[in-house]
Amino acid sequence: MQAVILAAGEGRRLRPLTKNRPKALIPVANNPIIDYPIQALLECGIRDIIAVVGYRKEHVIRHLNRCDAPIEVVEQKKQLGTGDALRCAAPQITEDFLVLPGDNIIDAPSISRIMAVQNSVLVKDHPYPSNFGVVMVDREGVSCIIEKPEHAPSFTVSTGIYHLTPDFLHYLTVNTLTDAINGMLADGGHLGVVQAGEWHDAVYPWDLLGLNRKVLRDISPIKSGSIDRTVVIRGPVRIGTGATIGPFTLITGPAIIGNDAEIGSHCRIGPFVSMGNRVRVEPFTLLDQALLMDDTAIGSHSRVTEAIIGEGSSFGDHTTVEPGIPLVEIEGTLMRGRFGCVAGDRVRVDPLCIFQGALVGNDVRIRGGKMITGPDAFQDGVMVV
Repeated sequence: MQAVILAAGEGRRLRPLTKNRPKALIPVANNPIIDYPIQALLECGIRDIIAVVGYRKEHVIRHLNRCDAPIEVVEQKKQLGTGDALRCAAPQITEDFLVLPGDNIIDAPSISRIMAVQNSVLVKDHPYPSNFGVVMVDREGVSCIIEKPEHAPSFTVSTGIYHLTPDFLHYLTVNTLTDAINGMLADGGHLGVVQAGEWHDAVYPWDLLGLNRKVLRDISPIKSGSIDRTVVIRGPVRIGTGATIGPFTLITGPAIIGNDAEIGSHCRIGPFVSMGNRVRVEPFTLLDQALLMDDTAIGSHSRVTEAIIGEGSSFGDHTTVEPGIPLVEIEGTLMRGRFGCVAGDRVRVDPLCIFQGALVGNDVRIRGGKMITGPDAFQDGVMVV
């Protein structure tokens, strides 16, 4: 069996995090999201994998070239939709195949179940079905899929994972995979339903905190680097090579600390913290439910809770990040999400700033002593004085 991973999209609703990287490369528990469906496929014995790339394709190709299994790469030159993306891979498809989004997390048992049912879709009940394709089911199977309805008639949604045959490729005359599926059903085709186990998607930036928590629950502890003898570690904690942990620091798992990270003395880290490579945390700082990407820095005497901080960002001493529930407009839709701060790449924050439910764009500079809430500093390159 073959598998086609669709990793050509940008993930606009996750901006600013996807301004410099596709959604599939956003790190969750220190691994790009695309690694999770790849690993699930390999565990199920599928090694004939095709990846469709497009937005920031060089980044995706570079990462895929480092994977354990060879992955054939196909380019979607214009991001015209999931149907068009699959159409780009059609010349390489010669047998039954799975279609998977490259920006979702799926477990191997779910992949194994859908492999056994030809012409089927993997579904899951979701509390917010309007963000997905809602699957309508009758006694014969799927009757239709309604893409992102304003008023969803069901809580059952498509995970975007299908088991299809080469005959389906004739329906790829439309740009979305959902339209192609509905075209097949209108012609009398059959699509069965398979229930998913662990499947997770991040629609909005703050959803990544939930993904991070779910993935961290399954980590196995590894201790490397230099750990002071006074450090206390509770629960599953993974510490990378070259990392240094200062005296009297408490780390509560599940948590991951990347390679060459530096954590000062008297810090409290975790639970549910992912720190990328070369992250620096100064003394007397608390991190709780946070996702810090590579090369970020948090100053001393700071308290950072429910935060996502992009690569190369630096927050000064006495920073406070605490949860808020702001009203945020994304692609013309107003919504509320609980989070402390979502900051893009290369953000510079002077000391004594407070963030509460703040969205901060890439390359933003914030002067000291500011209170940042909601999307105040969302625009890239803004200086808040």
